[in-house]
Amino acid sequence: MNERSSINIGGLEFGWDIEKGQFIFEGEESVLFWISSAMKEFFDTIEEISGEEASNLVFETTGFRQGLVVGKYFETIKEVGIEEAVELITNTYATAGWGRMTIKDLDLEKKTLVADLKDSWEYKINIAQGKATGGHFLPAHYAGIFTGLFSQNMWYKVVHHQIEGHETTVVEYFPSEISITRNIHELSRKKESTQIAQLNVLVDEKTKELQMLVDTLSSPIIPVLDGIVVVPLIGKFDEMRTEKLIVKTLSSLPSHKAEYLLLDLTGLDRDITPLTTNFIDKMVSAASLIGTKTILVGISSELAISISTAVEDFSKFNCFQTLQHGIYYALGQSGRQII
Repeated sequence: MNERSSINIGGLEFGWDIEKGQFIFEGEESVLFWISSAMKEFFDTIEEISGEEASNLVFETTGFRQGLVVGKYFETIKEVGIEEAVELITNTYATAGWGRMTIKDLDLEKKTLVADLKDSWEYKINIAQGKATGGHFLPAHYAGIFTGLFSQNMWYKVVHHQIEGHETTVVEYFPSEISITRNIHELSRKKESTQIAQLNVLVDEKTKELQMLVDTLSSPIIPVLDGIVVVPLIGKFDEMRTEKLIVKTLSSLPSHKAEYLLLDLTGLDRDITPLTTNFIDKMVSAASLIGTKTILVGISSELAISISTAVEDFSKFNCFQTLQHGIYYALGQSGRQII
């Protein structure tokens, strides 16, 4: 068995060194893979790990950067013009099994061209994958090649893919400010924005759940005796919380047949604001409209000063230091007592 051999096909040199385990293509070490099995598995794995959107960018970026290497190689061959280089590239890639590429409408002044790609290895992989749309590796790869040839950043637009039922994949190439680096940054920002949006939704959901829990646990309506209910005010009240509590309390008083409402201010936040005193005044006035008398209990010295300063008619409040005293007063007013 001859362990070293070479062959020239279409002006391109292929060589093998079995002893070293080398396959040589145009003087460079190369490798061979089965398209519809090994290469398909490679693509499938990247898509499985990265997801569709990220994997498309991976293929596009890899293809473009590999194309830059080829484009720069042909750019260094000074005696070869762009038209001749394009012809060499198409023959080289066809010989290497990349499918057939035909260049049309090459405009050296505008640096534009159209490429027809037929039966490429990427097309064959996409067929094996059962896809209905084509990939981005080869269109981006040739954009990288033309970037090197024209010494200007080139980009592409796929007019249609062969896999969509057309005879070839048609790709337009043109100078552009679009770059792989920009696309990577845009995808990163998009993912960050998506993650931030998801976190915001989660925070909003948890905030609503917490608010519902706070509304349920804070300031419950407690019936202590027939006709007497207690509402403990706990923590700090903002405008939304005060309105909810007023509505909740006034809606519940008739069902309890409440003659007396005891507002227990013991657990109220010590940072008394005008909103707090206005809220108490509003609660007392609203309760009186449905025939319920309000008694204030657990009043601190700070709150007493604030109420007396903010409310003009302080005499309308019946105030007691403790809840027990307030209950006794309510019972006495209704002609009852605890035996």
